Amino acid sequence: MSLIAIVGGTGLTQLDGLELTESRAVETPYGEPSADLEFGRFAGQDVVFLARHGKSHTLPPHKVNYRANIYALKHAGVSEVVAVNAVGGINPQMTAESLVVPHQIVDYTWGREFTFSDIGNVLHVDFSFPYSEGIRRKLLASAKSAGIPVHNGGVFAITQGPRLETAAEIDRLEKDGCDIVGMTGMPETALARELDLDYGSLALVVNMGAGRSKGIITMQEIETALVKGMGQVRALLAAYLTS
Repeated sequence: MSLIAIVGGTGLTQLDGLELTESRAVETPYGEPSADLEFGRFAGQDVVFLARHGKSHTLPPHKVNYRANIYALKHAGVSEVVAVNAVGGINPQMTAESLVVPHQIVDYTWGREFTFSDIGNVLHVDFSFPYSEGIRRKLLASAKSAGIPVHNGGVFAITQGPRLETAAEIDRLEKDGCDIVGMTGMPETALARELDLDYGSLALVVNMGAGRSKGIITMQEIETALVKGMGQVRALLAAYLTS
């Protein structure tokens, strides 16, 4: 049986319902992961959970050690990664509290350690289709079986953060064909591809992008959407793991 990892982002620093069997501190050639790897059972299945921003959400998106995280999961025996991402909505149909299973990425980040390539070890991986289609199909089927509405597909814009975008930047992302925007999809997705890990994303929209709603974006608005939406995320993950 394959070992599945769940990488939790904002709003999922702990996975409610995880029966913890081991919490393992890991050292990698790239430093320490964001948090200890938490091994256990969720919905009756063996899983590994990793809090992307640390257990207390102390790491901003541009300071996450993505290489250490992905390396640690690979060398723990993980073969399949489901990442949870909190995002802003650009597509008017992808409103707050809705779920999206994206199919494409546009990377706007800079200055992050984005590859395992080194001198003498150059990795030219195909990244035409960044997400595992098998995981995407399984997420969509699991959502259907659980009666949870999701958007099938979406172009995920990944920005540097930690600030939110300007209204003009959101306009630009829309013109570039992007549907949702977040800060943690890259280089995580590409690093997983380099290490031959099947990888998919489940994105929770927590606010509409700048200029797409009345007034300014507040943390209260985001936190409200997180609280409401994370119940659906957990239910879909449970359906995924038991499908």
